[in-house]
Amino acid sequence: MAMKVLVAGAHGKTARRLVRMLAESGHEVLGLVRKEEQMSNVEADGAEPVLVDLEEEGVETVGRAVEGCDAVVFAAGAGPGSGAARKETMDYGGAAKLVEAAEQNGVRRYLMLSSMGANDPEGGPEPMRPYLRAKARADERLRESGLDYTIIRPGSLTDEEETGRIEAAESLGRRGEISRSDVARTFAEALEMESTYGKTFEILAGETPIREALERI
Repeated sequence: MAMKVLVAGAHGKTARRLVRMLAESGHEVLGLVRKEEQMSNVEADGAEPVLVDLEEEGVETVGRAVEGCDAVVFAAGAGPGSGAARKETMDYGGAAKLVEAAEQNGVRRYLMLSSMGANDPEGGPEPMRPYLRAKARADERLRESGLDYTIIRPGSLTDEEETGRIEAAESLGRRGEISRSDVARTFAEALEMESTYGKTFEILAGETPIREALERI
């Protein structure tokens, strides 16, 4: 079923792959970006670019962007090299603002690109803790929202080719890697799968076809 999907952070490495997959599948995609120079790339990926800075803009402005959408995907982030303060305002604040905008505008479906380790931020390596704390709070805000959420927590991201196969579980009990393309494909598959509603799970590279892995969650 074709849907109207807003992808926040549409210029990110994983998000760009997702935007292309969604557009190829016939979905109408809005790509939220915060810099004007990112818009042409997002357009080339097959999305309609929307210029909104999730950190700076209020919920009302974000709400106008999500109005009329069937689903939103939060794939934005402060990124490597950013300080703890930006991780708080972007990785938590941006995600929470998008949750609020979805709630206020009747957008039921919300998919969150989280991170393995967000279930135990203090157990992560010291430099990663501010990021993991922000992701943990963002996930919690989404879980409390009552939206039809899916929170996906990949391991370390690589630029390897797409395999179409993953391992997925609420807790995999191990660390590992997964390609950005397989993460993007997991989001594209999960979007329409009601069996993933209300679920938080980890994913790593594996041997199980993505749809099958998600059906088992």
